[in-house]
Amino acid sequence: MIIGLGSDLCNIERIQASIDRFGDRFEQRVFTEVERAKAARRPFTKAGTLAKRFAAKEAFSKAVGTGFKRGVFMKDIGVVNAPSGAPTLLLTGGAKARLDALTPDGHVAVVHLTMTDDHPWAQALVVLEARAVAERPKDET
Repeated sequence: MIIGLGSDLCNIERIQASIDRFGDRFEQRVFTEVERAKAARRPFTKAGTLAKRFAAKEAFSKAVGTGFKRGVFMKDIGVVNAPSGAPTLLLTGGAKARLDALTPDGHVAVVHLTMTDDHPWAQALVVLEARAVAERPKDET
């Protein structure tokens, strides 16, 4: 069952302006170490890489229905890649606590994330699914 849905559109030039103005202070306040390392490996598309991740954080905060309130902070939401390469979210702190609170008993939360960019825009969509513990994903046999 779907327990949350959020989307966000972020202007890449706005992220670049924040990088130019605040530098490391901005990046360390908003992004995880994994996200900063990934962006550093992409110097020509660094702002786009970070903008997609910024949009993912915003989309998650909308999907859980709090925005960045009630203990949900940007650095508690990190974009990582699953072994398949697909992007997903690694949640800690208040972000994980909020998702856990939304997840019904007997279910496990599954986060679906897609991101894209086309300068000057970056977009992310988050779908939060509650899957019954006994239920197996359709792609597993």
